[in-house]
Amino acid sequence: MALRITNDGNERDIEEIHRMLKAYNLRNRETSESVPLGIFYEDAAGKKQAGLTGETFGNWLCIQYLFVEESLRGQGVGSRLLSAAETEAKKRGCKYAFVDTFSFQAPEFYRKSGYREVFALTEYPYTGARYYYTKVL
Repeated sequence: MALRITNDGNERDIEEIHRMLKAYNLRNRETSESVPLGIFYEDAAGKKQAGLTGETFGNWLCIQYLFVEESLRGQGVGSRLLSAAETEAKKRGCKYAFVDTFSFQAPEFYRKSGYREVFALTEYPYTGARYYYTKVL
């Protein structure tokens, strides 16, 4: 066996490993559909100013990204996006939600929204933290 170490982020290498892992997972995990979810706040010209993306997967809403332009923060836009995602997830049969966030992003926002910390990486990447939250919907 020969090991090859890289630092180039070669998409072909990454995709090959992803395909192998996905094939293994599909053979071994319980059947569940992954359905993308996107909720966007746009101006009159259709320019995105805020949005939430993720997926529903079995019983779970998995939030990947939630972003609000700085000029709109503190006006309830993020809460509206999160609430809409949770409502849609419940319609899709989800019972729980999952999200992670950095210490400089929105940990307090998620706590105020009823999310409970289940894990934290401290000193991440050096002096910050990354928090993992869940919520019963």
